[in-house]
Amino acid sequence: MNLEVDTFETLFKNALRMKAPRFFLRGFRRPSEVASLALGKLERQVLDQTWRRGEVSVRDIYVAFDEQMAYTTLMTTLDRLYKKKLLDRRKDGRAFLYAPAVSREEFEHGIRADVIDGLLGGGAEGIEPVLAYIVDTVSERDRESLDELDRLVKEKKRELRRKAEK
Repeated sequence: MNLEVDTFETLFKNALRMKAPRFFLRGFRRPSEVASLALGKLERQVLDQTWRRGEVSVRDIYVAFDEQMAYTTLMTTLDRLYKKKLLDRRKDGRAFLYAPAVSREEFEHGIRADVIDGLLGGGAEGIEPVLAYIVDTVSERDRESLDELDRLVKEKKRELRRKAEK
């Protein structure tokens, strides 16, 4: 096997072909880690409750946590989620009612976008090794997923051609 060693990209491509063991890149975060950095454990749990229930009061969340968490802690957590623009709130008498500002799907999409942006470094330069790795990983796990990936690529190409023709 002839390994070219002139660039990092070439090394990366060769590592992909050789099925190199996985390793962690310094500074790279998995989707679950991105979510953990954006939100603490309690924030994620409270946000999950709002996704399940819709509009909630602090009292609703307090009861959902079996009154095991301090009421003021939950009030502060809801306020932080509001300040992070993940919850909307409205006044109801002396209390606030909170509702999700983004759906679970929108939140998860944002996390995936952050991870991909981190992989690509914000640009398309050097994207080929990343795409090759994605294709290899998908094909190892599930042939149907590889077919779905192929369908998505073809669909996107058609969409781009239609836009270019306008």
